[in-house]
Amino acid sequence: MASIANLYIDSGSTYSNIITVASATGTALDLTGYTVASQMRKSYGSSTFYTFTTSIYDAVTGKVRLQLTSTQTSAIPAGRYLYDIEITNTSTTAKTRILEGIVIVTPEITQI
Repeated sequence: MASIANLYIDSGSTYSNIITVASATGTALDLTGYTVASQMRKSYGSSTFYTFTTSIYDAVTGKVRLQLTSTQTSAIPAGRYLYDIEITNTSTTAKTRILEGIVIVTPEITQI
């Protein structure tokens, strides 16, 4: 079962977050041989989605990075979204949802 964590993104700002993936015992999961993907949507069935730029930041220590540029965050309407992060084992193609939750996108005031 995926862990739950909420994310907060300021529209118009660069977003970057490094997340450590842990096993059930609490030790960092070695992500060597894995890929990572993540999207956010208004609802589970929504056809409109926003994709995070994802990468394995440090495979041995189980760290993944989520990123959005300021241009990308400006294009996301302020509001509440749902997201998840999935890892895929490249040798078996097995997918695992590691994290999910709510994303709050706050509106941008200064637009210069």
